[in-house]
Amino acid sequence: MKLILLRHGESQWNLENRFTGWTDVPLTKNGIKEAEFAASAIIKEQIKIVSLYTSVLKRATDTAKIVANKIGFELEKINYDWRLNERHYGALQGLNKSETALKHGENQVLIWRRSYDISPPKLDIDDKRHPMFNNSFQNLEEDQPNGESLKNVVQRLKPFWDKYSRYILKQNENHLIVAHSNSLRAIVKILEELSDQEILFLNIPTGVPLLYEIDENKKIVNKKYLIEESLLKKKERNIIDQGKIST
Repeated sequence: MKLILLRHGESQWNLENRFTGWTDVPLTKNGIKEAEFAASAIIKEQIKIVSLYTSVLKRATDTAKIVANKIGFELEKINYDWRLNERHYGALQGLNKSETALKHGENQVLIWRRSYDISPPKLDIDDKRHPMFNNSFQNLEEDQPNGESLKNVVQRLKPFWDKYSRYILKQNENHLIVAHSNSLRAIVKILEELSDQEILFLNIPTGVPLLYEIDENKKIVNKKYLIEESLLKKKERNIIDQGKIST
C-alpha cells in the first residue's frame, strides 16, 4: 500500500512570511505550479490514487483539486476533514514573522513556532480572527481552537488517523492526503512513531509528494520524496532560510 502526504503549494502568506494558521489565503502562481508538479510526479510513478483527503482550508483544497484534475481523480470523491487543518497560530495569525521577532524577541518566537507543547498566545474570544466567527468552523466535533501547539495538533488528528489508518490498511491500494506543514508533521510523528524531540527537526516542503510504502504488518518499507535530490535540497535550504526570522 502506498500513502502520499502532500503539503499544499506555496500560499500568499508563505510568500509574505506571515503566520497563516486557519486563515484562508490563496495559492501564489508558484504554488499552483508546485501543485501541478506534484501531480506530474505522482503520474510519473504510475501511482493510481483511490482516495484523496484534504483539509477545509483553501490553499489545501485548491492544491487537492489541481492534483485531482491532473491525475484523473474525480473532484466529487475528494474528502474534506477539518482535523487536517493547519495548526492554529492564535494571536500570531496574520502577523509578519520577522516583525513579530523584533517585537517579542527571536527566542520567544522560536519557542512559539518550534516547541512541541507550547502554544502561541491565545486569541481573545471577541477577536474577529477567532474560528467562532467563521461559518466554515461552526459544526466541529470539538470546541474551535484559539491557539495550538504541535502537541494539540497531534491530539486533534488522532481520531481522524485512527479511523483513516484502519480504512487504508484493509486494502492494497494507494492513497493521498493534501494538508499543511504541521498537520502533516503530526501524521508523520504518529506514522513513524517519532519522539517529541525528533519531530521538532522535521520540515516538509511545499508541493513535493512524500511517498510511504507500507506492508501488511503496518511497517514502513520505503519512504522517499518524489523529486530530484538536488531540487529537494534546494527546497530544504529555502525552509531553513525562512526559519531565520530576523532576516
